[in-house]
Amino acid sequence: MAETKKLFDQFAPVTPEEWRAKAEVDLKGADFEKKMVWRTNEGFNAQPLYRSVDIADLKQTKSLPGGINSIGFHMHGADVDLKELFKGISLPACEINIMCCPKCAIKYANELVALCKELGCEDTFVGSITFNPFKRTFKHGEPFPGDIVAMATELMNAVKPVAHLRVLSVDSLALNNAGAYIYQELGYALAWGAEWMAMLTEAGFSADEVANRIKFNMGVSTVYFMEIAKFRAARELWALIVKQFNPANDYSCMMNVNAETSRYNQTIYDSYTEAMSAALACVDSIVVTPFDAPYKESDDFSERIARNQQILLKEESHLDKVVDPAGGSYYVEMLTKNLAEQGWKLFLDVEDKGGFKAALESGDIINAVNATANERFDKVAKRREQLLGTNQFPNFTEKAADKADACKECNCHCSCNHEETEGAVTLNTKRLATQFEEVRLATEHAANTPKVFMLTIGNLAMRLARAQFSDNFFACAGYELIDNNGFKTVKEGMDAAMEKKADVVVLCSSDDEYAALIPEAVKELNGRAELVLAGPETDEFKAMGITNFINVRTNVLATLKAFNAKLLK
Repeated sequence: MAETKKLFDQFAPVTPEEWRAKAEVDLKGADFEKKMVWRTNEGFNAQPLYRSVDIADLKQTKSLPGGINSIGFHMHGADVDLKELFKGISLPACEINIMCCPKCAIKYANELVALCKELGCEDTFVGSITFNPFKRTFKHGEPFPGDIVAMATELMNAVKPVAHLRVLSVDSLALNNAGAYIYQELGYALAWGAEWMAMLTEAGFSADEVANRIKFNMGVSTVYFMEIAKFRAARELWALIVKQFNPANDYSCMMNVNAETSRYNQTIYDSYTEAMSAALACVDSIVVTPFDAPYKESDDFSERIARNQQILLKEESHLDKVVDPAGGSYYVEMLTKNLAEQGWKLFLDVEDKGGFKAALESGDIINAVNATANERFDKVAKRREQLLGTNQFPNFTEKAADKADACKECNCHCSCNHEETEGAVTLNTKRLATQFEEVRLATEHAANTPKVFMLTIGNLAMRLARAQFSDNFFACAGYELIDNNGFKTVKEGMDAAMEKKADVVVLCSSDDEYAALIPEAVKELNGRAELVLAGPETDEFKAMGITNFINVRTNVLATLKAFNAKLLK
C-alpha cells in the first residue's frame, strides 16, 4: 500500500522574517512599508500577510456570535391599525420590526403587546419598535423636546409582558449614511448603547431588563473585510460594556443587531450594494437598500431585487447556517482586534465627555462625522477613494438625466411638527457621489456634449496607457470620447481632431517624447480647442504652453468642474 503524505509536510516551514526578506528581494529596493502595508481610514496599519502566530493570543477567536427571518414596517404617523396591518402574518413565526416617530412608539407598543396577548405569543414573539429620540438632533440640530427617561420608562413598562420585544434603538446607520468612518460608527454606537444602559439602570431597571430591550441598527459599506470585522468587534465590545452593569444572565450581554446597506455609497450611475459582509459577520437581520433609493421612491422591481439578494445569501449560499464563517481567518481576526481597539478608544473619549447624549447635543459627534464626510469628499475628488461607475471606470454610455436626486422629506417617517433652529449643527446628508453626479448631469442637460479627442503618438505602450487613463478621466463628466490607433505626426493628429470638431485634445505619449511634441502641438492647435497633456505637471512643460494636465495626482472633480464651466453651453 502506497504511503500517504500530506502536501504541506513536503515543504519546510517559513518564518515571518524569512517571508518578509523574500518579499523585499522581489520588491527590488522599493520600500516594503510603502508598497505592501495599507494605512486604513480606521487609524491602524493592515499588513499584507497574517499567520497563526499573529492571532495566537486573541481572546475573540474562542468566542461565537449569536440569526434572519423578519419583516419591517415604516409607520407614517400614529393612525395605523396593527391588527389590520398584520392580517395574514403569523406573529410567532416572523420577526416584526416597526420603525416610527419616537412619540408614536408607546402607542404602537401598547397595541402590539395587546395583540400578542390575544394570540398567546407573549413568550415566542420576536421584534422591535424603534424609540430613537436622538434622531431629531442628528437631523435638525435640536434636542428632543420630551423627557427621554420618562418616555423610555413608560415604554419599558408597556412591553414587559412580551419578553423579546426590543424598543431602545441604537441607530448608528445614520452615522454611516452621513459618511462616518467604520471605527466612528462602532465607537459612537457603543456609546449610544451605554447611554441607554446608564439612563435606565439609574431609573430603576435591572441591567438585564435594559440590555434585552436594546436593538442596534448599523450600516454596512463597501469596505468588505473591515465591515465583517466591525460587527465582530461590536459584539465583543458590547459584551464588555454590559458586563460592567452586572447583569444576572450572560445572555443579556449578546448584541442584537440589524445591518442595513449604506445610502452614502449609493450612486445614480452603476449602483451596487454591500449585504454579503453583514451576512458573513452573523448579524441578526439584514436590510438591503434598493438600488434606486437615491433618486426616487423604490418600485416593485428594485424592491424585489433587494429582497432577492437577501434570499440568495440565505437560501442558496446558506450563510445563515454557518456560525462565524470569518472566524479564524488571520486577516479578519487581526482587523477585528485593531478595529476594536480604535472603536474602544473613541468610546472612552465619548464617555470622558459625559456620554453619548452630552457629546451629541454639544455638537461633538456631528462635527466629527461631518469632518470625516468632508475628508472623504476630498478623497473621492482625487480618486483616493473610489466609486466604481462614478469617479472610476464609468459607463460613459449610461444616461441618468431622468433620475432626479430628489430631496425626500425627512425620511424619518415622523409626524411631529417642529421649527428649525437657525445655525443648527446637523448631520451631513450628501452621498459620496453627489458632486460627481452633479458634474455629469450638467453635461447631460447641456445643449452640447463636449468631444474629447485622444491624440496618441509615439511610444505604443505609453500612449495606449495614457489614452485609457484619459478616457476614464473625462468619461466621469459624461463627455464624448474619440479614441485613435495613433498618428505619425502631430499635424496629422490635430487635423483629425479638428475634422471631428473636438473641444478637447489630449496629447498622449511618453515623458521623453513630450519635449519635442508639445511645441508642435501648441502651434498646430493654435487655440482652436483645449489642449491637455496626459502626464506630469512640470515647469518645463508649462513653459512650452501647456496649462491643462491630467495624471494620478490630479483633482478629478475640480478639473472636470473647470472644463464644464468652459465648455458647456
